[in-house]
Amino acid sequence: GLPNVLAPVVLDVNDPHWFVAPADGVFSANTTHIMSWPEVVMFFDHVGQVLQPGGIFCLYGPFNYHGQYSSDSNARFDTWLKARDPHSGIRDVDDLALLAHQQGWVLLQDYAMPVNNRTLVWRKPKDGV
Repeated sequence: GLPNVLAPVVLDVNDPHWFVAPADGVFSANTTHIMSWPEVVMFFDHVGQVLQPGGIFCLYGPFNYHGQYSSDSNARFDTWLKARDPHSGIRDVDDLALLAHQQGWVLLQDYAMPVNNRTLVWRKPKDGV
């Protein structure tokens, strides 16, 4: 309800076109671990298309580092996710960083959050900077 913040926009990662205006920022929470890997790739492509130069992409959720779980609870959660849907699972920051690099984004920050979650913050450079 803030006058300077638009309402959230619900988007389907499987829709080939996101009919939204260019955005200064995109925030997504608890999404990449419930998607298949091809959907994660499409997600990053979609965000790359709508994110303005200088824009920020924040991604919140559980992540692995260098193929290792960050906690025992995340390992259990990953097992549960894969039992529910074998195409889902906790994603590795290295793999997400590669997708971000392909979009030309720069990692600004990796914030520790409660309950073994993280917030990854990338910026789309302005004019290649």
